[in-house]
Amino acid sequence: QVQLVESGGGLVQAGGSLRLSCAASGSIFSINAMGWSRQAPGKQRELVAAITRGGSTNYGDSVKGRFTISRDHAKNTVYLQMNSLAPEDTAVYYCNAEVWVAGPALKSLEVWGQGTLVTVSS
Repeated sequence: QVQLVESGGGLVQAGGSLRLSCAASGSIFSINAMGWSRQAPGKQRELVAAITRGGSTNYGDSVKGRFTISRDHAKNTVYLQMNSLAPEDTAVYYCNAEVWVAGPALKSLEVWGQGTLVTVSS
Protein backbone atom coordinates (compact mmCIF):
# COMPACT_ATOMS: atom_id res chain seq x y z
CA GLN A 1 0.00 0.00 0.00
CA VAL A 2 2.75 2.46 0.97
CA GLN A 3 6.41 2.17 0.11
CA LEU A 4 9.49 4.14 1.17
CA VAL A 5 12.48 4.15 -1.14
CA GLU A 6 15.82 5.50 0.08
CA SER A 7 18.61 6.73 -2.15
CA GLY A 8 21.86 8.62 -1.88
CA GLY A 9 24.01 6.20 0.08
CA GLY A 10 27.50 5.26 -0.95
CA LEU A 11 31.18 5.49 -0.14
CA VAL A 12 32.65 8.75 1.08
CA GLN A 13 35.90 9.79 2.73
CA ALA A 14 35.99 11.03 6.29
CA GLY A 15 35.10 14.69 6.43
CA GLY A 16 32.91 14.45 3.37
CA SER A 17 29.18 14.87 2.87
CA LEU A 18 26.26 12.86 1.58
CA ARG A 19 22.59 13.62 1.13
CA LEU A 20 20.08 10.83 1.60
CA SER A 21 16.57 10.97 0.20
CA CYS A 22 13.52 8.90 1.03
CA ALA A 23 10.38 9.10 -1.07
CA ALA A 24 7.04 7.72 0.02
CA SER A 25 4.54 6.46 -2.53
CA GLY A 26 1.27 4.58 -2.60
CA SER A 27 -2.14 5.17 -1.09
CA ILE A 28 -1.09 8.11 1.09
CA PHE A 29 -3.65 10.37 2.68
CA SER A 30 -1.10 12.23 4.78
CA ILE A 31 2.20 11.73 6.53
CA ASN A 32 2.92 12.68 10.12
CA ALA A 33 6.45 12.28 11.40
CA MET A 34 9.30 11.07 9.22
CA GLY A 35 12.74 10.05 10.31
CA TRP A 36 16.02 8.31 9.82
CA SER A 37 17.62 5.57 11.88
CA ARG A 38 20.81 3.64 11.31
CA GLN A 39 22.27 0.29 12.19
CA ALA A 40 25.98 -0.40 12.19
CA PRO A 41 27.35 -3.96 12.09
CA GLY A 42 26.96 -5.63 15.45
CA LYS A 43 25.06 -2.69 16.93
CA GLN A 44 21.45 -1.89 17.66
CA ARG A 45 19.46 0.41 15.43
CA GLU A 46 19.58 3.99 16.68
CA LEU A 47 17.66 7.14 15.94
CA VAL A 48 19.51 9.59 13.74
CA ALA A 49 16.91 12.30 13.19
CA ALA A 50 13.18 12.85 13.05
CA ILE A 51 10.92 15.61 11.80
CA THR A 52 7.26 16.22 12.55
CA ARG A 53 4.67 17.34 10.08
CA GLY A 54 5.01 20.82 11.49
CA GLY A 55 8.77 20.84 11.00
CA SER A 56 10.02 20.24 14.53
CA THR A 57 13.22 18.22 14.53
CA ASN A 58 15.00 15.86 16.87
CA TYR A 59 18.54 14.49 16.51
CA GLY A 60 20.60 11.74 18.05
CA ASP A 61 23.41 13.08 20.19
CA SER A 62 26.11 11.67 17.94
CA VAL A 63 24.94 13.61 14.87
CA LYS A 64 23.86 16.93 16.34
CA GLY A 65 25.50 19.82 14.53
CA ARG A 66 26.56 17.63 11.59
CA PHE A 67 23.34 16.22 10.15
CA THR A 68 20.22 18.08 9.06
CA ILE A 69 16.83 16.55 8.38
CA SER A 70 14.26 18.22 6.15
CA ARG A 71 11.16 17.27 4.20
CA ASP A 72 9.19 18.23 1.15
CA HIS A 73 5.49 17.73 1.80
CA ALA A 74 4.55 18.06 -1.85
CA LYS A 75 6.92 15.25 -2.79
CA ASN A 76 6.30 13.10 0.32
CA THR A 77 10.07 13.04 0.69
CA VAL A 78 12.42 13.35 3.63
CA TYR A 79 16.10 14.24 3.32
CA LEU A 80 19.14 13.79 5.50
CA GLN A 81 22.08 16.07 4.82
CA MET A 82 25.15 14.55 6.41
CA ASN A 83 28.28 16.67 6.81
CA SER A 84 31.62 16.06 8.49
CA LEU A 85 31.15 12.33 8.13
CA ALA A 86 33.31 10.04 10.24
CA PRO A 87 34.03 6.30 10.02
CA GLU A 88 31.69 5.70 12.97
CA ASP A 89 28.82 6.97 10.81
CA THR A 90 29.19 3.86 8.66
CA ALA A 91 25.87 2.02 8.79
CA VAL A 92 22.75 1.08 6.92
CA TYR A 93 20.42 4.05 7.08
CA TYR A 94 16.69 3.46 7.19
CA CYS A 95 13.91 5.96 6.80
CA ASN A 96 10.50 5.59 8.37
CA ALA A 97 7.23 7.43 8.26
CA GLU A 98 3.95 7.51 10.14
CA VAL A 99 1.44 7.38 7.32
CA TRP A 100 -2.31 7.76 7.16
CA VAL A 101 -3.28 5.33 4.42
CA ALA A 102 -6.19 6.22 2.17
CA GLY A 103 -8.96 3.67 1.75
CA PRO A 104 -12.54 2.90 2.77
CA ALA A 105 -11.37 3.86 6.24
CA LEU A 106 -8.26 5.76 7.14
CA LYS A 107 -5.65 3.74 8.97
CA SER A 108 -2.32 4.70 10.46
CA LEU A 109 0.80 2.70 9.64
CA GLU A 110 4.46 3.00 10.45
CA VAL A 111 6.35 2.21 7.29
CA TRP A 112 10.07 1.50 6.88
CA GLY A 113 12.32 1.65 3.87
CA GLN A 114 14.70 -1.08 2.81
CA GLY A 115 17.80 0.83 3.87
CA THR A 116 20.73 2.41 2.11
CA LEU A 117 24.36 1.74 2.98
CA VAL A 118 26.67 4.58 3.93
CA THR A 119 30.35 3.75 4.21
CA VAL A 120 32.83 6.33 5.48
CA SER A 121 36.49 5.55 4.90
CA SER A 122 39.24 6.92 7.12
